[in-house]
Amino acid sequence: MGQKVNPIGFRTGIMLGWKSRWFASKQEFSDLLIEDHRIRQFIKQEYRTAQIPKVEIERTRDEVKVILYTARPGIIIGRKGTEVDRLQQRIQELINRRVSVKIEEISRPELQAQLVAEDIAEQLSKRAAFRRTMKRAMEQTMEAGAKGIKIQLAGRLGGAEMARREKQIAGSIPLSTLRAKIDYGFAEAKTAQGHIGVQVWINQGMYEDDSHGADAQEGQASKKPKRTYKR
Repeated sequence: MGQKVNPIGFRTGIMLGWKSRWFASKQEFSDLLIEDHRIRQFIKQEYRTAQIPKVEIERTRDEVKVILYTARPGIIIGRKGTEVDRLQQRIQELINRRVSVKIEEISRPELQAQLVAEDIAEQLSKRAAFRRTMKRAMEQTMEAGAKGIKIQLAGRLGGAEMARREKQIAGSIPLSTLRAKIDYGFAEAKTAQGHIGVQVWINQGMYEDDSHGADAQEGQASKKPKRTYKR
């Protein structure tokens, strides 16, 4: 089942929080959902070089808070913060609401599956050898401290007449284990022969269980006797 489900969607609401955090009535819900999509699409198109794997949106009655996670914050901030003000103004014009923009820096972009997928797609668009590109990306991710990585390419690889799939795996990728912190990314490489789909799964370790971890460390976990059943 793990290979058929988006790992982020599989864990959302259980181990992961939602990327859009707001509440709306049935009448407003669809309009606000489309607004969120337009905001993400606009940011992705305008700042392709800023390496933004994730955009979170929070709404209150007064304003819309947009949180950008980026590996290159300097591109979005600009000189003396002028670019941020410009971005804020353009999003306000797009949705006609008051907007505040917050920027969070990503320290290790090699562990972000979406950024790895986009990097591979960009190299394939420049006619790089696909096996060498996959191998280099896997080595960089594993050196950055990942527990495992899987890369899968699909399309007319190497300009072949028939489309096919190729995948490489390093380390462990427990897709069905909910406690495993699996990041997933998808990108498309536009080549002369057609589009090549790039899928990346990265195992970043395990989620920390805060509720039971303290009891286990202090030895306060209750020891219940095993129940006996009569036949």
